[in-house]
Amino acid sequence: MQYENISKYKYRLLEDEEFSTGISGIYASTEYLTMYDTGILMCKKHYCWDGASGPTIDTDNTMRASLGHDATYQLIRLGILSQAHREAADKLLRKWLLEDGMTHARAQLWYEGVRAFGGLHT
Repeated sequence: MQYENISKYKYRLLEDEEFSTGISGIYASTEYLTMYDTGILMCKKHYCWDGASGPTIDTDNTMRASLGHDATYQLIRLGILSQAHREAADKLLRKWLLEDGMTHARAQLWYEGVRAFGGLHT
């Protein structure tokens, strides 16, 4: 995954990044995000996100997960995904953190954090 640091947000994608979400049956496209009815979420080149939130830090094993999670939350804020998809988005965050090498204990803490406070951002 290639990205760069920027000022308003923290990061901007330098290439498209694709996620398998398991959220099927919904198709929508914005300038920087496409949700396919197959469950694939495409974050397009130049999409911006703010990385890790809360009392956490950005590390190599958090970048992809924070991107995917921020994108799913943005789709919820836009009304493309419903509030009912928030729990799935939070579970996906944990899944992507584990896939990228985060320890189970730390990924679980992140999951519990977004479950407790993530609703403030959707």
